[in-house]
Parts: sequence; structure tokens; C-alpha cells
Amino acid sequence: MLPFLAISCQESQKDMQDCGLCEDSAAEWIQVAEKLPEEDSLFYLPRPAPLFRREFTLAEKIDSARLFITAAGYYKASLNGQPIGKNVLDPAWTDYSKRIYYTTYDLTSQLTEGNNCLGVILGNGFYNPLPLRKWGRRNPRVDLTVGKPTFTARLVIYYPNGETNEIKTDASWTYGYGPLVKNSVYIGAMYDQGKQKEGWDRPGFIDASWQAAQVGEGPGGELQPAFFPPVRIMEEIQPKAVSTLSNGKHMVDMGVNFTGTYRIRIPPHAGDTITFRFGERIYDDGTLNPMTTVVGQIKREGIGGPGAPPIAWQTDSYVSANKEAFFTPDFVYRTYRYMEIDGLKEQPALSDVQGLFIYSDVPDKNSFTSSNALLNDIQDAVKRTFLSNLVSVQSDCAVREKFGYGGDLNATNESFIYNFDMQEFYTKTVYDWVDAMNDSTFVDTAPYAGIKYCGISWESAYLITQYYLYLYYNDTDLVEELYERNLQWMEKVARIHPDGLAESGLSDHESLEPVPVQLTGTTHYLQCARIMKTFAAKMGDKQNEERFGALAENLKNQIRAAFWEQPVTEEINKQTLFATLLYHDIIPEEDLEAARDSLVQAVQNGPSGHFNTGIFGTKYVLETLSKHASINEVYAIVNSTQYPGWGHMIDRGATSIWETWKESDNTFTNSHPMFGTVTEWFYRWLGGIRPDPENPGFKVFVLAPSVPDELDSMASNYHSPHGEIKSNWKKGLDGSITYEIKIPNGSKAKVSLLMGIDQNLSIEKRVGDFNPENVKGLASGNFELEEGEYTIRISS
Repeated sequence: MLPFLAISCQESQKDMQDCGLCEDSAAEWIQVAEKLPEEDSLFYLPRPAPLFRREFTLAEKIDSARLFITAAGYYKASLNGQPIGKNVLDPAWTDYSKRIYYTTYDLTSQLTEGNNCLGVILGNGFYNPLPLRKWGRRNPRVDLTVGKPTFTARLVIYYPNGETNEIKTDASWTYGYGPLVKNSVYIGAMYDQGKQKEGWDRPGFIDASWQAAQVGEGPGGELQPAFFPPVRIMEEIQPKAVSTLSNGKHMVDMGVNFTGTYRIRIPPHAGDTITFRFGERIYDDGTLNPMTTVVGQIKREGIGGPGAPPIAWQTDSYVSANKEAFFTPDFVYRTYRYMEIDGLKEQPALSDVQGLFIYSDVPDKNSFTSSNALLNDIQDAVKRTFLSNLVSVQSDCAVREKFGYGGDLNATNESFIYNFDMQEFYTKTVYDWVDAMNDSTFVDTAPYAGIKYCGISWESAYLITQYYLYLYYNDTDLVEELYERNLQWMEKVARIHPDGLAESGLSDHESLEPVPVQLTGTTHYLQCARIMKTFAAKMGDKQNEERFGALAENLKNQIRAAFWEQPVTEEINKQTLFATLLYHDIIPEEDLEAARDSLVQAVQNGPSGHFNTGIFGTKYVLETLSKHASINEVYAIVNSTQYPGWGHMIDRGATSIWETWKESDNTFTNSHPMFGTVTEWFYRWLGGIRPDPENPGFKVFVLAPSVPDELDSMASNYHSPHGEIKSNWKKGLDGSITYEIKIPNGSKAKVSLLMGIDQNLSIEKRVGDFNPENVKGLASGNFELEEGEYTIRISS
């Protein structure tokens, strides 16, 4: 299913063979003639978003019509005054000098006989950002591929007699300027109602004063059809409350923290200029606290560079012409719960404002719920946080930075996969890394944003994401396509870390105690070596299979020698230490009990007996404490409202997951995926749904649900490439446990259920012939089941 291609199922073969926006299409890149400013400070002055138009006539009935369109920057397209498609913030952010994705729309039903008009508005996006120096040093106009917003498009019209006609971007298009006088993907938009050009994108508009479009070279990237879910307005959020403060400003509480924009009714005679500011928090007196949403920590004069605001908070402005309007700013998005409105004479009604939740339209069929309301609230907050950070890239935060950091990806990619079908999105992500990397140093983000200090634990997302696409979806095509590049990347790693141990980079980010990069960085190197051994075996490359096997063994021995076989004398987070060693199978079998005891003791010594781990350690400790110790110990921590923990966040009113264990009121965002790995624990341990590395793509998978003493029931489902997997269980008043499981067609489950010595197991299959006596190992609780739906009951 490709919801982003609005193409009729009745397409003819000629349509399917069209090359779209290939080099042979002759569609040109067009833009405004005016030059960009030469001085950084001038970028902050009004520069209205250009409006492009092209009229054309259809003299006869058509068979079908398809539009191929993309831009460097963002575009918003219309036909005869009506929007084309539902995508927003299109095209997806990429390195425009290397790769640009275009979208295809079926316009058959929108075209009319006679006169028609195509209209396109161009936004700045990440191609024409402000020179806003994040942290006082990172200028996106230096770090990114930048230029004047530009677009290319091609409308192909097919007639019943087999003939075609084309409307392409060229110098015959004209442009003028509209009411969107400013648009910055980081700090917001300014809209002047008095500068609206009524009917500009409809036939018959008089554009005699408009200029001819300038033909440009384009940003240089290869044009490719978009194959992944587009960004759309996915949910409308009704505000929880609207109030007027003592300072005369109005405060809208959306009720939840989310990423996107809004729609508001502007009444006539509303006021001259209405200003909107946004934040995730409010102060005790009810006024807006916008500080966790400040771009790049620009919080005083001189930090952001020439022309930058002293504080780079999220702000929109609307200049009213005293006509009723419904305003939604284009080409901007941010994370917020609270919206402050200044300059509006009357308090808006609840029905006057809607929050518009924007994210990539990833398939969302998987679910987890339980009898515990706190766990359900945590799951809801995690999913909202994840979706808030899926705006064509998986960001660390969709407000301050919006960057696709590799460390966050490594920590959470399995968590995202458990919740959504991420195959196409993550394939795009891998290509972003292909375009971002260089031959000599590690970079931290894809698309590349100029940052390169985090080391292998961040750039290894390029390879580790490929592995999870292979493990969860059996995506061997990508493995084959990138195999030679993967070999080259491993050679680069060897050049950067010739002795094996990673000596530089960021470690267990946001851990409450120090963690040396030699531990986390080297274990990511080890993980990559093991992945390449698997990939080499898949490719039939025996020599490299042996080579990477030897490298993995060497790295494992080095880590063991440095962090297990001798005392660690420097200060270190022992939870992350032991969890990392156990997670990556570095501890010898004869020492597993000692390692388990050490991990349990480290957790008990943590604040409130909770986790104090960071970006990687949290994923590791959830898994290893469950595997090697007790599910009850993990459940008690997850179910607690004491600090630090997810329950503490929810108890403090969180509707999304914080960037730090301790809520920040000034620096760190309230919506960050990093600690969302608890959702992986819900699916892997309470639901027991796990892939089998020997059978990628869930042809064979593990189904081993765990039942904490204090939880009464749980229901989970996961959609594998073979279909829906279901794992539910419920306790009975008599102490029994009833499991409801579903194994999709063409797959097999390795079932593992905990049974006491004096307990019995009964099993029924809902449909079809089934004889329990033919199932080996049934009495032990460890057995295999073929496709079907089953009810299993364990009782005394």
C-alpha cells in the first residue's frame, strides 16, 4: 500500500512506464530572479514566499493526468485553487546536492475542460535556512546545501487516442509575491493578510505585473521517486482549555505535547498584529515558558549571529486586514503544548483553535495495552513522542534541532519498529546516511548538519539500521545493494580505531553517572563486526565472514579484558557497565551469575532503586535485567512514580517522554525519543514477541510472554511481513493464566511459557484440525506452533 501516491488502480501501461522527473523529461528548475542577501543580517528581513502560476487549456476530454513535482525547500501545489494532495512539508529533507525525492499525483479528476491553472508556493525549509548560529557556532547556511528555493514539475496529460500533452516548468511560468512574508523552519512565520492575491492560482487571474520565472541549475541531486510515507497532518487536536492571563494575553492548552502546527479563526477587527508563541511548559503563574523550545540554545544577544533575535523562540505573526480568516502557517512545524496569543482583542473560543499533529504517515497497526493505567499512559506518551519526531527524518527533537542523530537511532530503532512499520522510512534513513558520510571521519547526523564529534556510536546507525531492516523485514535487497559500501565503511572504522578500542566520541548520553566511550563505542564496533559477519555469510563471502568473525572475537576480548577481567578504577555507571557487557554477550558463561548479581546490585544502588542509565544503557538494562534476573524487578521500576523513571514523568503531567530523567524548565525538550525504549520492553517481554536472528523477517519467531506478579493482563499485537502476530494473556481468579496467541500464515512460533512443577497446560486451536499430543515439549512450556489462533491455559 502506497498512500502517498494518489494513483488510480486503472492506470494504463503507458502511465506506469513514464520516467517522471528523469533527465529526459526536460522539466527545468525554476525560481525567482532576485538574488539572496549577501549579508547574514539581511536574511531576517521580510522575504515573501513566491507564488508561481501557469495557465493552460484543455480543448478535449482527457483520459488521465499525472503530476510529478519536487523542490529544494518546501512547496505547496494547487490546481484551479484547490490543494493537490495531502502532503505537507514536501519534499522530504535530504542532502539536495545528492538526492531529491519527487511525488506523483493523479490529477485526472481535478482537471477541467477549458482553462486550468497550476499554482505553486515555495517555502524555505532546510534549503534556505536563516543563518541562525545554533549554540553560537553552527550556521546552517555553512553546514547544509543551501540556495534559493526552487522547484521542478511536469504535468503529463493522456488522451483517449493515445496522444499526450505536457506542462513543464520553464520560463513560461510567472511569479509574484504573496502574504507569507517570512517562513523559517526553525523560528516561525509571518503572514500579512493585506497582501493576499485572491484567485492567483485560478484561471483568469491578471498577472501582467508578475515576472517570468528564472530557469536555474537546481541543487544538483539525483531526482528519485518518493517510496516512503509522506509527512501529513495526521490528527486534529482539540484544545483542553483557553484562558486570558492578567497581562491580556490568551493561553491555549492543547492538552498534550505534540509536533505540528495549528488552525485558528481570526475574527474581523481582531487587531493589527497577532503574535503566537509556543512552549512545552508554563510557569507557576500560568504564563508561557518557551525556553525548552528555544532553537539551538540561542538565549541572549549575540549568540545567534548578525540579525538573529536575542532569544530564538518559536514565534508566528499575523497582520490582520480586518477580514475573518482561518490561519494555518505554511512551511513551519514545532513541538508544543501551549500557545500564547498576543494582540487578539477577544479570547478565542475552544472551537476557534485546533492543533494539527504533523508526522510521517507510517503504518500504525501495532498495539500494546494492559490492565495497568500507568503502563498505558507511558505507552501513549512514547508513541506520541516517536511520531512527533518522524518528520521525514527521525529527529532527536522536532523543535530545537530537528536533526537525525545516529545515536538516537541506534538506541530506539527497534522500539520504533515494534510500534510502526518502519521499513520504507528506515530505508530512506539509510540512504540519508549514504549521502551524509565521508571517507575519513564520523558524522553525527543524516542529513549531514555539520556535527562530527559523537563518534562510531552515532555513525554506526548507517549499518545497524540496515541490520534491523534485515532482521525484522528480511530486507536482503538493501544488504546486497550496499554490501561493497559497507565493506568500505568498515575499512574506515579500522583506520579511525586501529587498535580496536574506541578512544573518542560521545558515550551513554544523559547517563546520571559517567560512562567511558571505550565501553559503549567499542561495543558498537563489536556489534558492527558481528553484523558484517552475518551480511558476508548472506552474500556467500566466506573470506570476509571469517575476517569479521575474527574482528568480533578480538573486540570482545579487548572489552572483556578492559571492563570485566580487571577492576574498573575510574568512576563509572555500573548499571550501564554490566548491562552493556551482558547485552553484547561479552561475559563468559561461567561468570554470568556474577555479572547478573553485579547488575542487580547496581540497580538497587541507583536512585530510588531505579535506572540511572543514558541513551544506550537504558535499552541494555531493560533487556538484560529481564533476561538474567527477574521480570518483577523491571516491572516494579517501570510501574513506579518515583524519580527517575517513566512513571515519574507521567505523575508530573508528562504527555511525552523527556530528554532527561529530571524534567527541565529551561534547556531540554519534553519530547525526545531517547528514553522511549521502554516500549520495546513492553512488546519483547510482556508480549514476548521477538524476531529470530536465524530466521529474519519472522518466518520463525519467538513468542515468550512474561507475567509479572503485579500485572493482571496484557494485550499486544505486531504486524510482521507474514501478517499479524497476537500475544495476549490474562490471569484468572483461581491463579490460572490464559494466553490468546495468533501466528500468521506461513510462519512458525517458538513458544516459551513459564510453568511451575505442579502446573498443567491445555491448548485449543480456534479453527482447523489440531491434536495437542503431536506438539513436542508441550508439558514443559517450550514448544513450536504452526500458523493459527490458539488459546492456552496454564493452571494448577
